[in-house]
Amino acid sequence: MFSMINQLQTYTDSKQRKIKPIIFVGHSLGGSVATLATLWALEKRLRQNSPFCITFGSPLVGDVRLVDTVVRENWGGNFCHVVSKHDIVPRMLLAPFESIAEPLIAVFPYWQVVMANDSKNVPDSFIQDACRTLLNIVLQYTYTVANYGFDSLRELDGVIKRSPYRPFGTYMFCSSEGAACTDNSETILKMLHLTAQSHENASDKTVQDCFSEHIGYGSVLKYVREKSIIGSRIANPDSVSSYEMGISLQLEAIDFGDQNDHARIALQNAGNIEDKHSTNVAKLAIALSEAQCNMAQLEWYKERCEKEYGITYYDSFKKHDKKDINANLRRVKLALFWDDIIEKYKKHELPSDFQSKNKWIYAGITYSRLVEPLDIAHYYCTCKGNGNYLQDGRPTRHKVFQKWMEDKEETHSSRGQKARTKLASLTQDSCFWAHVEEALKELANLKQGQQQELESLEEFENNVTRMINSHSISADVFLEESSFMVWWAEWKEYKKNQCLEWNSPLYKIMESESWKG
Repeated sequence: MFSMINQLQTYTDSKQRKIKPIIFVGHSLGGSVATLATLWALEKRLRQNSPFCITFGSPLVGDVRLVDTVVRENWGGNFCHVVSKHDIVPRMLLAPFESIAEPLIAVFPYWQVVMANDSKNVPDSFIQDACRTLLNIVLQYTYTVANYGFDSLRELDGVIKRSPYRPFGTYMFCSSEGAACTDNSETILKMLHLTAQSHENASDKTVQDCFSEHIGYGSVLKYVREKSIIGSRIANPDSVSSYEMGISLQLEAIDFGDQNDHARIALQNAGNIEDKHSTNVAKLAIALSEAQCNMAQLEWYKERCEKEYGITYYDSFKKHDKKDINANLRRVKLALFWDDIIEKYKKHELPSDFQSKNKWIYAGITYSRLVEPLDIAHYYCTCKGNGNYLQDGRPTRHKVFQKWMEDKEETHSSRGQKARTKLASLTQDSCFWAHVEEALKELANLKQGQQQELESLEEFENNVTRMINSHSISADVFLEESSFMVWWAEWKEYKKNQCLEWNSPLYKIMESESWKG
């Protein structure tokens, strides 16, 4: 694998000027290698044209974290996995790996030899027994899952031991009757379970089918191509809608039987879920307009505090005066709006790639940068200085938006970003004022002899220096009566009392007011 990656790196480096698509194709374990190579190429962003991967009879690759990454990066459309009706290999990792390890170790070396030599020989009894054992284990597991119900496979986590492997990309389920495609991960997982159960038991014929179909994808694709040209009859011509006809046609295409309720429900649910997701996003987009109006009012409140009262909106809000009532009302309304989004996302009521959409990432992080200072002010006002916002008070919504933004920045870190030339309109670290509050408490403790606070305070000073140098801090922080300036005055006095020659980078910046640019 590493040798292949090095060769691919050399090839792509030599062809950078000729922008041509790279297509990775693999069969069986080769499909897994093709998948990993495609992920590598996508992650390295070697070419302007994204690579594409086609696999045939490939085992599942990766757990839910990999699936989440593929969704977040919008890579799902770069993968097409072809799965034949009786092929056990794409389904074998539905069962926990430790349960199939022994028969798998016996079967795979034989398969590799057969495929390498394009052999049609019938396997000996030992290999057939190993394959039968493998098939029986997978069948037993899928029937166990079915007994718990198929409403949501996620609900089985913690109920029975499940395999960590999950599908991603588009799956093409094939039979001699045609093919059906889906890109919904949970629907794919259900269809893999259900199609595995089309085997009533691991008979000799079933075992032979597992062998022949795994090494015979050329014949499967020939049937699919012929069916796509000739067309096939609709299994349920009396369906009341084209949608139901489509489901019937898909079931027939994979030779699965239109009467299979579980399969029909799985496909129907996939369509219904997609419709529900689209409806929810549309409603949220409308609600976002109202939220943006509230944001505009808070921006006006921030500007008013600075220009009319000469203090930061953070310090003003912490006093909870009458002039802050309207701002607090809008803060609460915005919290309800964004908490509703987070709740919908956790309940899988939004598209799986919702958190990767720029519109929602930037709307969420802008909200946090403007409104979280008010949440921090409210926290320290109500707790009377006894709590720690960062440890005990930070709402989940802000943590989620920070994670979405970090994932986004990590994805695009290699592309480079233009450096800021002036201070930000909003401090980029939405928790900045919480750090200030903790620094004030730590400085008070230090003055009382708690020397362990010194390291933390020096680190805070260094962080502020970095924020000023990167222009990621807003100008209101330096207003004369801001909480930060109170801390700075006390910190400077303490350090000068300790050492008259103290002259840190932040001291130079603050004394020269070079932060003004």
